[in-house]
Amino acid sequence: MNFRIKNAAEKDVSPIVEMIREFAAFENLSDYCEVTEENLQDAMFGVNPCVEGLMAFVENEPVGYALFYKNFTSFRGQRGLYLEDLYVKSDYRRLKIGEAFLKKLVRIAKERNFERIDFLVLDWNEAAIKFYEKLGAETNPEERHFRFAGEAFEKLSE
Repeated sequence: MNFRIKNAAEKDVSPIVEMIREFAAFENLSDYCEVTEENLQDAMFGVNPCVEGLMAFVENEPVGYALFYKNFTSFRGQRGLYLEDLYVKSDYRRLKIGEAFLKKLVRIAKERNFERIDFLVLDWNEAAIKFYEKLGAETNPEERHFRFAGEAFEKLSE
């Protein structure tokens, strides 16, 4: 089965949102999935876009997506891409689409003179961990992911 990967276009927002919801369900995080077509449209193609995307297709069917944005690591002084999501529908996971997404992301990073790609993986997702490690990804178990959102975010803005 052949697939193709292309840069996400405005017409791809709806299928991306659908797959984001599938991804949230897979990760048991549906209760936290609040994305809408409108806010993804604005984030990707609005006045001040902050995220880019790639889409995978088998024939004309969307079967995967990757969302990413620029980042910087101060201690190393390195620019890179932060991979927010990489998702491939379950029926298409053995076609090497995930690896193709990562190769495309590395090419994009190198074209921009970036030196790294960062991302998070849930600790229970052994299949994803093995996939990334097989490709040479490194992890630091001493780091923890924190965030300010909701009430904490609002309180800090006072």
